[in-house]
Amino acid sequence: MRVMKNKHYKKATFLRCSPFGLVSTVVGCVFMIHLTMLYSRSYSADLDDSPQLLIHHPIVRELERVEEENIHMPPPRKRSPRAIKRKPKIPTTLVEEFLDENSQIRHLFFPDMKSAFGPTKEDTNDTSHYYFPGKIWTDTEGNPIQAHGGGILFDEISKVYYWYGEYKDGPTYLSHKKGAARVDIIGVGCYSSKDLWTWKNEGVVLAAEETDETHDLHKSNVLERPKVIYNSETGKYVMWMHIDDANYTKASVGVAISDNPTGPFDYLYSRSPHGFDSRDMTVYKDDDNIAYLIYSSEDNSVLHIGPLTENYLDVKPVMKRIMVGQHREAPAIFKHQNTYYMITSGCTGWAPNEALAHAAESIMGPWETLGNPCVGGNNIFRSTTFFAQSTFVIPLPGVPGVYIFMADRWNPADLRDSRYLWLPLIVGGPADRPLEYNFGFPMWSRVSVYWHRQWRLPSAREKKIA
Repeated sequence: MRVMKNKHYKKATFLRCSPFGLVSTVVGCVFMIHLTMLYSRSYSADLDDSPQLLIHHPIVRELERVEEENIHMPPPRKRSPRAIKRKPKIPTTLVEEFLDENSQIRHLFFPDMKSAFGPTKEDTNDTSHYYFPGKIWTDTEGNPIQAHGGGILFDEISKVYYWYGEYKDGPTYLSHKKGAARVDIIGVGCYSSKDLWTWKNEGVVLAAEETDETHDLHKSNVLERPKVIYNSETGKYVMWMHIDDANYTKASVGVAISDNPTGPFDYLYSRSPHGFDSRDMTVYKDDDNIAYLIYSSEDNSVLHIGPLTENYLDVKPVMKRIMVGQHREAPAIFKHQNTYYMITSGCTGWAPNEALAHAAESIMGPWETLGNPCVGGNNIFRSTTFFAQSTFVIPLPGVPGVYIFMADRWNPADLRDSRYLWLPLIVGGPADRPLEYNFGFPMWSRVSVYWHRQWRLPSAREKKIA
């Protein structure tokens, strides 16, 4: 009897341990498979890049040397009792100071024209081809560039870069007491460059409608985030943009076409893509010439993504909802080694907020969140995307794995004086967050945007070394 009890005891013990052992085995197997795939992908990436590892490139080491910022709240301003009654609230955070047009430290966020940079005849010093994020950037005529919320088209025919954006060189006002700051539509500005630093003003290539109040482009409406792609089959340059009324209730996309990158563009119509509202948006043309529309929808609670028709003038009926319930906007998408990446912003109006990077094996998803891409500055800089908002990402010519992150530092007190932040973006290193839909951490690399007060594009000689 004693022996039988021992046998039953051992059997029971084995059964109790069995589920734990089974789970441990499965977890171990999945972990090993994950490591194997990660190694395989890393090895493949090394083969795709130049012979030496990207992390060892002198260019990358220079771009990764971030700068720190030490901005403090200014002392409280003296205010009369009447002023305290009229407006008791005073800025208590750096973000509120940033938004306060009377802030004592406003010059730190919006330096004046004395510190402007750009291609002028007098620019013969060593800093003539450096970017200075947040400072006024001038064109070849010495005027501040007006291409807000914009994007870049590299024209394969002319081998020229074209920068399209909102031309906001007008007065800022409120459409009504509780309305958002706005500038009447002037049109879409276009600038051309061969080096991504020296920009020539090509004029307003899509102009506002001055008299017809029913027209989408009437000056009282809203035109935001214009993006242009080229259709090699039709030979047309196609512009997509966010079209809205002054109260942001129309929430549509607009389409315009031209035979030339410098316009003029002919406005065709506005649409509610897939039957949904559309606000912040972008378009992306893939390697196979299929183009996609990505837009914030359902009251900015979700992003929609879907392919365009072959002529790029409308959307196909196929659409996927991504980042559901995450309230993301300002999408900027790019591709690296067959993986799609996207940087998005939160929805806080003109106030800056934390950027997030996302990745996917298929552009239609599922998309995974990798974390905040911002590196350097300080905690408040990183949590506000350096006091800016994403708009576009372009490859840095000649350096694989390195890109330029384009962002707008909005100035709601004077929107024409909003600034541009162009910063180096590098794909590499482990992601910050675990996967939402799968086991473990993603196999793709993290996205890093590095803060610099000034930085430059590598020279042709440096690119050869890379």
